[in-house]
Amino acid sequence: MAHYAKPEPDFIHTFPDILAPFVPTPPDVVERMLLLAGTGGDDFVFDLGSGDGRILIAAAAKYGAKGFGVDVVPYWINEAEEKAKESGVYHLVSFKLQDAATVDLSPASIIMLYLVQWSNDRMKQRILSQTKPGTRIVSHTFHLTDWAPKKVEEFADSEGVQRRLFLWVKE
Repeated sequence: MAHYAKPEPDFIHTFPDILAPFVPTPPDVVERMLLLAGTGGDDFVFDLGSGDGRILIAAAAKYGAKGFGVDVVPYWINEAEEKAKESGVYHLVSFKLQDAATVDLSPASIIMLYLVQWSNDRMKQRILSQTKPGTRIVSHTFHLTDWAPKKVEEFADSEGVQRRLFLWVKE
């Protein structure tokens, strides 16, 4: 497998197709996102902007869920695949170098988002038009404009940082 250099923190300014910079979701927040979504073994979890794959790897390891993640940075795809192998869940998850705005979302039962506000707004119509009823969408920090969430959770993570999670269910 090819190895790529880790991108600089401000690399987002050089890639017009990046929907958000990589900001790792702390493990306890990942767990809260998976619980909020009601993740189970029959789920197919999509992570749009999957970074190092931690959400999908946790969903597969703890709940037996299958998953698909995309990112536009080769380094993160490589990292995610390596971590999935190390975690023993490589058979349940896959990662692809792809723009999240071009992914076919129809197979998803859960979609995880930790993008930025304008990216969520960009993805909203795609989510609404491509997902089936009952699909759960969980977003960390940023909402989906003009779509009332079914639930909002606010809490302090293990480091004391205030977090907000949103849950929507496609009708």
